[in-house]
Amino acid sequence: MAEKTYTVAGMRCGRCAAGVAEKLVEVSGVTEVDVDVRAGRVTVRGEIVDGDAVCAAIDEAGYRATESAPHAAA
Repeated sequence: MAEKTYTVAGMRCGRCAAGVAEKLVEVSGVTEVDVDVRAGRVTVRGEIVDGDAVCAAIDEAGYRATESAPHAAA
């Protein structure tokens, strides 16, 4: 399963998170969405995760997203 994390500017509350999550579940291939408002991050998982489609969905929700660099294994 693919996993990608995005930094999302402007989210401030649960309503913001719900709006972003609602748009992301509509993206083809996305099966799970985790939104962390405090950290300003969104993680999506799925068999195939199209980063451009994810960013477009977040933009459509009214926020600006950038893909975060993957973390190295410890």
